[in-house]
Amino acid sequence: MTQIDICECPVSLNSSAALDDWNGVILGLLSHGTQTPVHLGRLMDAEPDFAMGHAARGLFCLMTGRAEVLSAAHDALAAAKTSAAHISITAREQGWIKALELWLNGQPTAAIAAVEEILRALPHDTLSAKLSHGIRFMLGDSAGMRRSVERVLDAHGTDHACYGYLLGCHAFTLEETGEYACAETAGRRGLQYAKDDAWGLHAVAHVCDMTARADDGIALIENNSFAWQGSNNFRYHVWWHKALLHMERGELDIALGLYDAQIRADKTDDYRDISNATSLLMRLELEGMDIGRRWEELADFSENRVEDGCLVFADLHYLLALTGAERGSARDAMTTRFARDAAKTGEVAACVEAPGTAALAGLNAFSEGRYDTAFLNLLAARPLMPTIGGSHAQRDVFERMTIDAGLRAGRYDAADAILRDRLKLRDGHIDRFAATRFEKLNAARGIAAQ
Repeated sequence: MTQIDICECPVSLNSSAALDDWNGVILGLLSHGTQTPVHLGRLMDAEPDFAMGHAARGLFCLMTGRAEVLSAAHDALAAAKTSAAHISITAREQGWIKALELWLNGQPTAAIAAVEEILRALPHDTLSAKLSHGIRFMLGDSAGMRRSVERVLDAHGTDHACYGYLLGCHAFTLEETGEYACAETAGRRGLQYAKDDAWGLHAVAHVCDMTARADDGIALIENNSFAWQGSNNFRYHVWWHKALLHMERGELDIALGLYDAQIRADKTDDYRDISNATSLLMRLELEGMDIGRRWEELADFSENRVEDGCLVFADLHYLLALTGAERGSARDAMTTRFARDAAKTGEVAACVEAPGTAALAGLNAFSEGRYDTAFLNLLAARPLMPTIGGSHAQRDVFERMTIDAGLRAGRYDAADAILRDRLKLRDGHIDRFAATRFEKLNAARGIAAQ
């Protein structure tokens, strides 16, 4: 039978209990909650022929960016197709199966198009909007994220159960496309409708990062703990943002304390958790802080990911751990795998080829103190770095390393140009990193002139 879910969309479920669990899946995904897999597991036990549930399981696997889940995603696709073959399902459910199949075939952009086709018919489908948003985020398509959300905004009135979460998505897209004031307004308004919207809260934290407003960002996180304290591992990312804001205030010791007490409280190998950790440690090292043996734990996990090849964003963060802990053999193995993957075809291979190989070479050279080579490679990678996915704030660790490599290599004019590009991206707001590097640049030029 067909019922109507919390997104006001049809779904092929037979009981009210199953619908309650499906709504739990939706709200869990939107809020980054811990109970999403619990609801999905219970739902599939009760209704094993629910095709969209199988497709959701497969898509959620792919969003983890882990090679070992690919077989589970293929199994989910097979189960979804089997169910769809003998049970009448909705076009929305068919679209999710199509999106899963396309992504598994190495076509994430086409998968997005399949989801957008659903949204043309059901613009009030917040779940599909979040799926499009999530895949685009992994591809670094900030402009596409914004267009997608803005196409469905009018279909989400204030009486829509998921209105606040869509505002949170809109806030993030506005921030990533440089509309900082509008992003903050949308994010804070969204929290009024969805108090547990960790994504929307984190969008406002991004605004505070990009506009160098550390005090406001720290207060935001501390005063809205309900938004993130019940989250899954996304709460570590919120703590990561808080650590960055303390760094902005020059409180490096507090940032490192947050690393130990919160960001790596659970020693997971989720690529998102590894990226939080490695990028924070690298930022602290760039500021001259001794971080002890913390690289070792991260490198132990990263060595097991050398052959993953699912996301360049993840790979480069694994590499930070490998170089930080001086795991030369694993680092060389990743370099070899990048060369092999770059010769393949497909969207992931294209990203490995450019900017991946140049970025990898630059990071390796940086770790060895070959700063001129590091700078030239990181500079070559820089125009396409948004395509590795993530946010401006996340990719900024590579921007900082590029600038510092230029300064250390004596390429002052080029480093100055990148600093000014970075300043323009931040709408003219000078953060602590930029201020200290401009000082170093001016001092170095003065010495050179003498």
